Amino acid sequence: MSDLTFNKVAGAVLATGLAIVGLREITTVMFAAEKAEKPGYTIEVAEEAGAGGPVADAPIDWGTVLPVADIAAGEAVFAKCKSCHTIDNGGANGTGPNQWGVVGRKPGSHAGFAYSAAMVEYSATHPIWGYENLSEFLKNPTKAMPGTKMGFVGLKKPEDRINLLAYLNSKGGTVPFPAPNPAAAAAPAAADAGAAASATDPTATGSTATPAATSGGPAGQAPTTGAAKAPTATAAQNPGA
Repeated sequence: MSDLTFNKVAGAVLATGLAIVGLREITTVMFAAEKAEKPGYTIEVAEEAGAGGPVADAPIDWGTVLPVADIAAGEAVFAKCKSCHTIDNGGANGTGPNQWGVVGRKPGSHAGFAYSAAMVEYSATHPIWGYENLSEFLKNPTKAMPGTKMGFVGLKKPEDRINLLAYLNSKGGTVPFPAPNPAAAAAPAAADAGAAASATDPTATGSTATPAATSGGPAGQAPTTGAAKAPTATAAQNPGA
């Protein structure tokens, strides 16, 4: 191969290499991706609200709803948790701790899992996971426990939490269902009854209807001339007038 031919081949190879490097730098600048402040993402769930804003959940009577909860539906809800948790007896920890026996277990106590400082602090004031505090945590984990590792957006529907807790209890739970509390169920019903009464009876809110003024003539006719007038201020001051 002559020197001229070699120089041509070497020049072509060098030019191709420079072109590739140049294109890579240009595309890197054009399509640079900004690094997220926090890894992962949270899926926000829109909550239905009336004209007056979000409505607070009514107190749940666990003794009434848990015995009749749909455990199969609760298992379906737990499908949202399977990417991070196992629930089989003796199952391995994943991104989150194994959930066998979580109902009645001390928060932050499952062996082999590195809990957040927030969970450790929470466990100091909450001896067990009961139905009420589990429900509040599952409704909005980051609000109930700021600093938790659990980035799940939460279960907003009370029926989802009720069914899920019944399912979790069936998987090694140690807290029996409480006795029904009629007062908890009666409070929302009384509030609804009061609202209905206010809508149909003006006196329920303390308002009274003002009597219509009496006309001076027969019903359906205009007042006649010389109709009786209301007592004057002088007559009111002098009863004998």
